[in-house]
Amino acid sequence: MPLGILDDTTLEHIPGTAPLNALGDTATYTGIDPGLLKHDRTGKIVLVPQPSDDPNDPYNWSRTKKELFTICYGWGCGCVGAVGPLLGSAFVPLAAEFGVSLATFTSAVQGGAIAAIAVGSLVFNSLAVKYGKRPVYLGTTIGLLVSCFWGAATTSFPSFVASRVFCGLCMAPMEALVPASIADVWYVGLLLSQENRLQYDQVCPRAWVPYRDLQSRGLGGGLTWQFRSLCSPASAIIEYGSYHAALYAMGGAFSVQLILIFLWMPESAFKREALNIDTGKTTVTLEGKPDLELVEHVWGNRTPTSRSSHSWFQDLWPYSGYVNHVSFWNTLIRPFYLLGSPAVIWAVLLFTICISWLVGISLTLSQIFSAPPYSFSVVGVGATNLSSFVASVLGTLTAGPLVDGLITKMSKMNGGIFEPEFRLPIMVTYLIFTSTGFFAWGQASYAKDPWPVSVIVCLGLINFGIQLGTTGVVSYVVDCHREKAGEAFATMNFIKNMFAFGLSFYINDWIAIQGVRNCFFTIGGITIGITLFTIPM
Repeated sequence: MPLGILDDTTLEHIPGTAPLNALGDTATYTGIDPGLLKHDRTGKIVLVPQPSDDPNDPYNWSRTKKELFTICYGWGCGCVGAVGPLLGSAFVPLAAEFGVSLATFTSAVQGGAIAAIAVGSLVFNSLAVKYGKRPVYLGTTIGLLVSCFWGAATTSFPSFVASRVFCGLCMAPMEALVPASIADVWYVGLLLSQENRLQYDQVCPRAWVPYRDLQSRGLGGGLTWQFRSLCSPASAIIEYGSYHAALYAMGGAFSVQLILIFLWMPESAFKREALNIDTGKTTVTLEGKPDLELVEHVWGNRTPTSRSSHSWFQDLWPYSGYVNHVSFWNTLIRPFYLLGSPAVIWAVLLFTICISWLVGISLTLSQIFSAPPYSFSVVGVGATNLSSFVASVLGTLTAGPLVDGLITKMSKMNGGIFEPEFRLPIMVTYLIFTSTGFFAWGQASYAKDPWPVSVIVCLGLINFGIQLGTTGVVSYVVDCHREKAGEAFATMNFIKNMFAFGLSFYINDWIAIQGVRNCFFTIGGITIGITLFTIPM
C-alpha cells in the first residue's frame, strides 16, 4: 500500500478504505465491479458510502432537507457551546455572591456539569443506538430549557449546582451524537480528476451547489466545532443585569432549538441495505450477493418494504418506531470495547487535550484577567472570547478545504483509493499553532504583556490550532469506524469530560501556586508529546 500506510492481511473489507475515482477509471477499483457502484446525478462521482434504494435513506434526502438538518445541529451545537462557559467570565464575583471560594465554585458548578456530560455521553448514546437519535435530541433539548430556567430562578447554591449538573447531563447528545449524525447524512469527500471536473462543470455550471450535497465529513466536523466555539453575550448581560437574566436568555435560545429540531431534524438512524465498497480482496459482481452487506444501523429483524418517501408530517413524529435489536446495557458498555482500536485510543488522547485545555482556559480567564494589572470587568473578561471566536472562524474556513484538499491530492497519489490516514497530516498545524499559543500565553501572562498580546495573539493561535486539530480527529474517527461512530464519540467524550472534571479541581490552584507560565508551559509540552503519537498512526 503506497504512502507508508501498512497493508492489511486479515480483513476482507478494510474500514474506511474506498475508491473515490470517476466511473471510467476501472483500474483503481481493486476487487470491485464498477458497474455495481452508485454515483451522483451527473454519473461522474462515486458515492461513499453507498446509499440504499430507499428514498427514506438519509443519504438520499434532498439537498434542502440535508441543509435544514445541518442548520439544526449547528444551532444546537452553538447553544450547547455557549451554555457551558456561559458564566465563566463571572466566576470570581459569582463565587463571592454565593459565599464560597473560587475553587469550590469552579469544581461544583463547572466540574459537576462536565462530569454529568461524561455520564450522559454514555447513557444517551445507548438510548440513541437502541431507539434512534430524534427522541434523544428532543428530550434533552427540553431538559436544557428547563435547567436554564431552573438555574435562573433559584438563589440557593446547592440548587444552582444541581441545575448546572442537570444541564450538563442534557448537553451530552450535542457532544457525542452530532458526529454520528453527520455520518448518517453526509457522504465522504469525493475525488474529481481535472477532466471529470470539467465535465462536471459542463453538466452543472453551478457545480458548488450539487457538490455540497456530497460534502465531506471533514468540513462537517469543522463546522460542528466552529459552532461550539460560539460564546453568548452573557458577560454584558451579567454585568448590566444579572446572571439570572443570562440564564433566562439561554433558555430562550434552547426554545428555538426545540422548534428547529421538531420541524427539521427527522430520525437519521436507518437500516441500510447497500453495497459496502470498502476495498476488499473479493471481486464484487452482480452475482456476489454475500458481498452485499447490511451496514450502518440494524432494525431488528425487520426489512423495510415501503419505498414511498415519508411525508413531512410523518417526519414530525417525536418517535419514528426505530428499535435496534441490541441490548441497552451491552450498548452502554460497548463503547469501551473500541479502546482496543489504535485509531480510537489516539483520538481519545488528542481529543482530550484539544478540548480539555480549552475548558482549562475558560476556568481561568476570570482568575487571570480580573486581577491586576488587567483588572478587567465581567464584560472585559467576556470580551476576551471574541478572539477565540474570530480564530475559530478562520480555522473553520481553513480546516474544511485544507483537509479535503489533502485527501483529494493523496487519494490521487494513491491510485484513486481513499484512506482514513489521509486525514492525519492536518495535525501538523495543530502541533505548531496550539503549542506555540500555549507557550506564548504562559509567557505573556507572566511578563504582564499588554492584553492584546495575550488575548488576540495567544488565544488566537490556540483556538485556530484546536479548530484544525479537532477537524482532523473527528473526521478520522468517523472514517475509520463509520458504523460505530456514535460509540467511538461516546468513549471519547466520556474520557475527555472526566479529565476536564478532574482539571476543574486543580487548575485554579495550580496557577495560584506555580504561576501561569509554569502551568501553561507544562500544558504546551504535554500538547507536543501527545500530538507526536500521530506519527505511528
